[in-house]
Amino acid sequence: MNDKLLLENYLKMLRLPTFLREYAQVARQCGEKGEHHEDFLLQLAEREAAAREQNAIDRRLKEAGFPSNKELSTFDFTAVPKLNKKRILDLGRCEFIAKRENLVLLGPPGTGKSHLAVALGREACRRGKSVKFFTAAGLATRYTEARAEREVQKLEAHIRKRDLIVIDELGYVPLGQGSAESLFNFFSQCYERTSLAITTNLPFSEWPQIFGDERLTGALIDRLTHRVHIVEIPGESYRLKDSLKSQEGGEAAK
Repeated sequence: MNDKLLLENYLKMLRLPTFLREYAQVARQCGEKGEHHEDFLLQLAEREAAAREQNAIDRRLKEAGFPSNKELSTFDFTAVPKLNKKRILDLGRCEFIAKRENLVLLGPPGTGKSHLAVALGREACRRGKSVKFFTAAGLATRYTEARAEREVQKLEAHIRKRDLIVIDELGYVPLGQGSAESLFNFFSQCYERTSLAITTNLPFSEWPQIFGDERLTGALIDRLTHRVHIVEIPGESYRLKDSLKSQEGGEAAK
């Protein structure tokens, strides 16, 4: 076996795919610049580390199960002028997750709550956090399925491994008694262990209509708001405004 094949075999054994893929190119570039062997190794090590970090981010993003690729950079803050942009960007540093704090994004439909929740979740993935996305109805369904299969403990153990759980659209669909109790158990599991980012169109005073039980709802809100950031997003649906603008443009073009 010649030296090149031996080197490539060792790189495969050591699981250094970026070294294997790029060593020849980097060696040529370093030779052309007259750089030392240490420079060659440093550049390859930097590329390998960067590739591994990107692979880890990609894996966390995939495991999170986000429904879209929304980012903070693509959020139209001008469409919601009363929203504190600096506060949102500060939340994007994800320090609240390290402190096991929660986030509630509250406002009418169409004001960008889901966009922000997904964007903050994706930023958390980039910062090394383990994240999982659910709709409220989807999470209730997961509990129902887990209960039927006697795997509730397995589901909750999986949840406890996450740094952040994003729950979208709480309040859009009323929950039955079984689903309400499941979500209460879920909140209890997360309390001071896992951060929650929740989007809802209803103020806390109207949450009993979601869960159908005032005592249960009160206990749930008490756990959620012990350490919480509440961001109210006022205004009309900018999806609706965009649709109306498009229609007006179409009418004008006729």
